[in-house]
Amino acid sequence: MRLEIFGVEGLPEIEVGDDLAGFIAEAADLADGDVVVVTQKIVSKAENAMVAVDPDDPMSHKPVVEQESVRVLRRRGDLVISETKHGFVCANAGVDRSNVAADAAALLPDDPDRSARRIRDGIRARSGVDVGVIVSDTFGRPWRRGVADVAIGTAGVRPILDLRGTPDATGRELQVTEVAIVDELAAAAELVMGKTNGVPVAVIRGAHPDWLGPGSIQADLVRSPGEDLFR
Repeated sequence: MRLEIFGVEGLPEIEVGDDLAGFIAEAADLADGDVVVVTQKIVSKAENAMVAVDPDDPMSHKPVVEQESVRVLRRRGDLVISETKHGFVCANAGVDRSNVAADAAALLPDDPDRSARRIRDGIRARSGVDVGVIVSDTFGRPWRRGVADVAIGTAGVRPILDLRGTPDATGRELQVTEVAIVDELAAAAELVMGKTNGVPVAVIRGAHPDWLGPGSIQADLVRSPGEDLFR
């Protein structure tokens, strides 16, 4: 099996109301079965999920963090680890001031799965190709340093590849293995997008057909509190 991952260059600076699907369809040579990974930041810009902050006060977004949090899990100095209305546990409720104007902060999209569906439907309408779409964002990880991109929205890409009941390489039946395939694709795409390259969209070509299909990040990937040993 072979995957090809390439960044989509030449996209304009995204503004409120812009047609993301149209821009992507025009800039990328897409084929059926491709997976298009779109960073949360440009989705939030297009959907006007933005708030004004004081450009001279690096902490002026903190009241917004409190508003966007349904539950605060930990505080350490200025850092807040909280749960969003989507069920995501992340730093500062996903409120982010990077790669936006100095007087603005980006919020998470209201419904990232819906955002992914809109982009997917728009690409199909303009290009006639059937692609999967992932909306990605950067999260920290418990017990490990550094950040990695994960999926916060999906359309046409299964969140979980369930391998339970299938044999491993030695023939033993797997009992608990569920692969977060949508997160692995988001992280792989970030390698070509980067944090400072100005490339907010990537295309993954060669995805296995088993990875493609219906699903929801909130319904299928976010662990319920009753199953979570750490909250």
